[in-house]
Amino acid sequence: MRISSNFDSGKIHVISAEDPQDIQLSIPKDNQSDFYQWFHFKLDSKSFISHKISIVDLANSAYPDGWNNYQAVASYDREEWFRVDTEFDGDTLTIQFTPEIDHIYFAYFAPYSYERHLDLLAWSQKAMECEQLYLGPTIDGRDMSLLVIGQAEEGKKSIWITARQHPGETMAEWLVEGLLERLLDDEDGLARLLLEKAVFYIVPNMNPDGAYRGHLRTNSKGVNLNREWAAPSMENSPEVFLVKQKMQELGVDMFLDVHGDEALPYNFVAGCEGNPNYNQRLADLETSFKAALLTVTPEFQDAHGYDKDQPGEGNLTVAANAIGHEFDCLSYTLEMPFKDNIELPDPVYGWSPARCKQLGEDLLVAMRAVVDKL
Repeated sequence: MRISSNFDSGKIHVISAEDPQDIQLSIPKDNQSDFYQWFHFKLDSKSFISHKISIVDLANSAYPDGWNNYQAVASYDREEWFRVDTEFDGDTLTIQFTPEIDHIYFAYFAPYSYERHLDLLAWSQKAMECEQLYLGPTIDGRDMSLLVIGQAEEGKKSIWITARQHPGETMAEWLVEGLLERLLDDEDGLARLLLEKAVFYIVPNMNPDGAYRGHLRTNSKGVNLNREWAAPSMENSPEVFLVKQKMQELGVDMFLDVHGDEALPYNFVAGCEGNPNYNQRLADLETSFKAALLTVTPEFQDAHGYDKDQPGEGNLTVAANAIGHEFDCLSYTLEMPFKDNIELPDPVYGWSPARCKQLGEDLLVAMRAVVDKL
């Protein structure tokens, strides 16, 4: 029996793995950080033998409440990720599973590999409407890449979408993949209409270093990028510095920053009610966007989410608040669950890549509802 994680986004520490009914593991911290929650590992063992995998010391993890009612994902082929029986006792996560094949992968959520990220960029740029731009290097020397979709013309709006500031929130890039597949479909009437009215600027992965290293929340230097938007630097947060620099060059009329939430089993958005410049125009845009999304998909809801900031108390180091304030624009953080959408539960797959991608497509309908008012 063998457990390994020496691969793209792999993350686990083996305490003991001699008895299939007593495998003891722990999750290493993000580099130069105290955050830990993401795991991704491979089990090589005998099929049709029951395995009990215990991941310990989770009471001190980044989001202990995220383990309650959580089911881990597993895959034989790294394409189909299904949920497995999982229990949490307040400190130890226990996975009880009998594999049908000798080699199987387990993860916190369906991984989105760096290779798939590069494939997504390469596929997208083949569309006539799409151009891939290199913004600069990350700390580890990887590319910060921007997809520009549509032709900039006078009167067109600038819509920005970023994903995976927190690299373990892989559902964010799955959503972007679905959105891109529809937006780049030249036979889709909604996509064609939107590209007549707006140019899309999309960063599918804001944190490629953290994603490759198997981090939950930080870049390779241990920096939480979604607290860097007030004063990013090339030394500590080049990912944010480069994207924000491009935003300032091109302008922003709408911004959507895509994330995943460990604890809340819902899809929801968080607005900019606490920003100093928040006004009725922005409130009306938020209402229109949410109303359209509520109409088009039952996967979205607006009853559960984060507490709204009091007026003037918004955290301007956070991307959505910072950009919403600087550009006086509609700006949202979109959150998806690691667990499942409790209002439409799927016991086999939970919240899944396919559902993320569908939500990405549906977001374009909500954008149509506001694009003329931006």
